[in-house]
Amino acid sequence: MSAPAPEAARVAESMAPNDLPEHRLVVQALLDKARSAPLPSRAPWILGPMTALLLYASFTPLDLGWLAWLALVPLLALVRFRRPLKGTLLATWWAGALFWFPTLQWMRLGDATMYTAWGAMAFYAAFYFPAFVIATRVAVHRLALPLTVAAPLVWVGLEFARAHFMTGFAWYFLGHSQHRWTAITQISDLVGSYGVSFLVVMVNACLASLIPMDRLARWAKVDGMEGTTVITPVPDRPLHSLRAQVMLTVGLCTASLVYGAIRLSQATFTAGPRVGLIQGNFDSSVKGDPNESDRIIRTYLDLHMWAVREGAEVIIWPESMIPYSLLEAPPGMSDKELAALHPLIPAERWKDSSVQTLLKNMSDEARASLVIGVDRYAAANGRARHFNSAAFVQPGVGIQGRYDKLHRVPFGEYIPLRDWIPGLHKFTPFAENFGLDAGESVAVFRHKECRMLPLICYEDTVPQLVRSSVAATRLPADKRAAEAISGDVDCLVNLTNDGWFHGSSELDQHLITASFRCIETRVPMVRAVNTGISAIIDGNGRLRDPEVLIDMDRLKAKRNPKRTTLIDPETGRMPKQANMTLVGQIPLDSRQSWYVLGGDWFATACLLATLFFYGYGIVNRTPLITRPA
Repeated sequence: MSAPAPEAARVAESMAPNDLPEHRLVVQALLDKARSAPLPSRAPWILGPMTALLLYASFTPLDLGWLAWLALVPLLALVRFRRPLKGTLLATWWAGALFWFPTLQWMRLGDATMYTAWGAMAFYAAFYFPAFVIATRVAVHRLALPLTVAAPLVWVGLEFARAHFMTGFAWYFLGHSQHRWTAITQISDLVGSYGVSFLVVMVNACLASLIPMDRLARWAKVDGMEGTTVITPVPDRPLHSLRAQVMLTVGLCTASLVYGAIRLSQATFTAGPRVGLIQGNFDSSVKGDPNESDRIIRTYLDLHMWAVREGAEVIIWPESMIPYSLLEAPPGMSDKELAALHPLIPAERWKDSSVQTLLKNMSDEARASLVIGVDRYAAANGRARHFNSAAFVQPGVGIQGRYDKLHRVPFGEYIPLRDWIPGLHKFTPFAENFGLDAGESVAVFRHKECRMLPLICYEDTVPQLVRSSVAATRLPADKRAAEAISGDVDCLVNLTNDGWFHGSSELDQHLITASFRCIETRVPMVRAVNTGISAIIDGNGRLRDPEVLIDMDRLKAKRNPKRTTLIDPETGRMPKQANMTLVGQIPLDSRQSWYVLGGDWFATACLLATLFFYGYGIVNRTPLITRPA
């Protein structure tokens, strides 16, 4: 068992300094080891959980976004100690787990097997806490960067990595906690929501830097603090003074607020098509019950007719709420070829066009276009490809467009590594042969002069997907023609089924995350969501009250079903787990977005800087303290 660091230092310093050169090298090595050894302290096990608690309160269901501006201060206090504190990495992973396990608890609600997915996701996401501490310590103590610069660089770099790794999980970005403060969120059209996260972390780092180090050391009961009370090894650089860091932080926040005010003042929304958003209230477990199909379709048709009565030009149904599969095969295929496409689909089903006829009749009777979620099988290359799709139906014509979901949810819509890990499907609610195919390209649905870009399920939470999809519609005319894209997009249309999550905070957070896509692209969004929350969102990321909302549950209770507010005035709550129809006009936005044009250059730069910090820390293993003169 090795001696404590202070004892090792005393032993080393007691050795004769004027001995042979090799002895001096041994002495110096012992001194370096002693001065860089972790210090015993209770601080990591207190400060880490403090950050976890404050972060949890910053997001839904508590949604106290102002706490995010100081939530990371305890965690960043650990970074400031030049010598690491014993147990910091384990304590910060535990803090990450304390945040992610309760935050993601809604994942377990869909099915008993999803407890495994909940645990795996929380376990994985918790590692971002110690990863943040490691890279930030390298940047501050080995590369002499100010904490107010290093911390936001690393945090955003890790958010960007999380948005892409294993298809990505772009939920609970720190910037999302500021969704109510629209003046600060407008910088998202420059660098994405990553810019808001950068500002929030910078303010946290500035506040952490203002804590006197000697007081922090005394509180943490840390001994042997000689030579460790400054933040950076090069304190004479101009940017390292506290005054300079405060001025930088205040300046960037002020500039962001000014920019936000200017962009908000430039918003001149024009009325687009009148849309009807259909929201039923069916748990996904019920939706999978074939005995419930008739009740589901009857309820949705009732809601659909309310949209017709209120004069909707475009009626939008949620994801996959037509309980019948749409089968499409090229004409001329023989019965033998059709039967070979799928073992569970007989040849005559492929020839049955009743679903296409149903959709056309619904559009004809409503005299309105439909965007409707369907389960679609398409014959291709001798097999049936299975898609989660959106169909665009026009009166008098029928199905005019299709969009197949591009971004599939792992373990929800396909099972990754299924061919290499037998039995992996047992940890999901699905059979072994389950799996949806990914779509190949974006689609644009055109209603009169309004061009609508469909997104299905969690696609509205993926910033890089939405940005690239919008950018794809803004190609030069010759390239648009080559890719069968009709033109620029005027509105995002999200079709979602959140019936897995039983009215939990997932529904609120999904809506919040989606609203940032509107700011980033300056394109409004309409959402039709089974169980909620259906909404109209403008290009500022603000929810718009519908012109009329019909609450079918109130109608059944023989109460007035109509209102003109999204939030129920009696309960003060958003419309979750309710059967209702929302009707309103799309607020078209003429502003352009630099984020759509420039992409993720900012977040990419932060990720590259973070990777450099890790690489430097691995290659350069010098002690994290300055040797005494």
